Amino acid sequence: MTSLLEFWPELLDTLFEGAYILDPDRTIWHWNRAAETITGFAANEVVGSSCARRILAHTDEDGNLLCDSGCPITRALETGEIQNCRMYLRHKNGHRLPVQVRAVPVYRDQKVIGAVEFFHEANSVSAARQRLRELEKLALIDPLTGIGNRRYGESNLNIRRAELHRYGWPYGVIYLDIDRFKKINDELGHEAGDRVLRMVADSLVGSLRPFDAVCRWGGEEFLLILSNAELGGISIVAERIRRMIEASGIDNGDSEKLSVTVSAGATQASEKDKPDDLVARADALMYEAKKAGRNTVRTG
Repeated sequence: MTSLLEFWPELLDTLFEGAYILDPDRTIWHWNRAAETITGFAANEVVGSSCARRILAHTDEDGNLLCDSGCPITRALETGEIQNCRMYLRHKNGHRLPVQVRAVPVYRDQKVIGAVEFFHEANSVSAARQRLRELEKLALIDPLTGIGNRRYGESNLNIRRAELHRYGWPYGVIYLDIDRFKKINDELGHEAGDRVLRMVADSLVGSLRPFDAVCRWGGEEFLLILSNAELGGISIVAERIRRMIEASGIDNGDSEKLSVTVSAGATQASEKDKPDDLVARADALMYEAKKAGRNTVRTG
């Protein structure tokens, strides 16, 4: 790997894509500048350590950990073949971020001597971030979490309702509430609570399509507005988001990780529904999820 490192780092540092080099033992030899930007982890925090430490803790969309099985860079090392997949990595701030990954084996004398993983944010996330930058100019951004505020959510609901009446395009909402959030604020302080709110918001942004919307409805409550979606699909998205947040977590001390869960209510709009009616129904379903033991989804 030494000779490999003589030529690759300078080249990799010019890329907009994140990239890192591993040897056959899965030790990280180089972590480029884009990888620092995308993941929040500086090179000196990861270089020399094994990716088996689960630094990025890659998961699939169901929240299943891929470090021990299903890891594309491990498959590239073992098979000598290029691997492509979409997965979620854990940002240093704790939220889950969808990325497109390409793992490429490196050969010398017909023998695999290492691998390079290239990754970039999924297109849906890039589009969502661009939309948020545009919303910021219109005072529609929640200043703490950086996602849409309630005013933005209300405006989006009116637009979706008009589309349903004019074109017949279905839509629905998911109402989420962070479980036991008051306990976090009371025991760990409001700074920890703010970090949790930002982590959940960032995870939500990474879980939606470019034409869906997410806003902080109030306090620890979030509203997701799904376009062109019927109840079955809305329920699937709600469950996927619940698992994704459950698999997230922020560092809270030397060895502790602060994780949270959410309870959610998911429902589809009817032509008779006014925005307030729709949100109220989703809110009631969310409270049913709370009563059922939290960290669950109720659909109706």
